[in-house]
Amino acid sequence: MDPLLKLVRENAALKPAQLASLLGTSEADVVARLKAYENDRVILGYRAVLNDEKVGHDLVRAVIEVRITPERGGGFDRLADRIAKYTEVESCYLMSGGYDLLVVVAGNNLREVASFVSEKLATIQGVVSTGTHFLLKPYKEQGVLMSGPTVDERLPVTP
Repeated sequence: MDPLLKLVRENAALKPAQLASLLGTSEADVVARLKAYENDRVILGYRAVLNDEKVGHDLVRAVIEVRITPERGGGFDRLADRIAKYTEVESCYLMSGGYDLLVVVAGNNLREVASFVSEKLATIQGVVSTGTHFLLKPYKEQGVLMSGPTVDERLPVTP
């Protein structure tokens, strides 16, 4: 992986000048490369990982296992694209194993998520079954630990 992409993935808040300094190149080169990656859709967006608990935004999130019937000529893609377009859907993945799609959904309360599953998702032609799992507490989000730095509470041992 390009070292520039690695740095941006780890900390998208770094400014082009900081990236250039870390990479030993010019700021103009970094800006041009980032623009090229954006145009080629290698970089799709920049996001901050927020601690919803600290922000006071109590979203209800669920992971939904979805079994679907693949469409002739479109396979899983057409149906997955349709599901992914719902505003409630945060992520949608094609999976191997006992189900076909893994869909991550968010809502303001339990009723919103349940309504999405029962009224929108389960009623789509081609959806065979769903299994919903509610997320209770995040420990790590997109590679970032949600808790602060841990303090070692053990007493030092001396000889």
